[in-house]
Amino acid sequence: MDFRVTLKKNYEFRRLYHKGKTAVTPYLVVYCLKTGRSVNRVGYTVSTKLGKAVTRNRIRRRLREIYRLNADKLVCGTDMVIVARSACISGDFAKIEKAFLHACAELGLVKGEKK
Repeated sequence: MDFRVTLKKNYEFRRLYHKGKTAVTPYLVVYCLKTGRSVNRVGYTVSTKLGKAVTRNRIRRRLREIYRLNADKLVCGTDMVIVARSACISGDFAKIEKAFLHACAELGLVKGEKK
């Protein structure tokens, strides 16, 4: 699966925020919407409230890596937006990854698990 297919347009993010399902963890919020495409598309949001550019970019890199490592565990055909929360700044990589997988399982995106 190509993990580099990303959401870039504002209307794509807004569509997910309004019509998508939501899963909330202390580290991040995941919005998803089933599409029917053969690939997943993913977007990342890190607010300026979380820090300066260096901090935000570090968080974004960590979220991208977490998605990349776990992309094969997710079902195909969804658009997803991952929104970082303030606990993500000082959070351990393993805890953030566990929170991401928990949120995906809650939304029914993990292969082999039915919600």
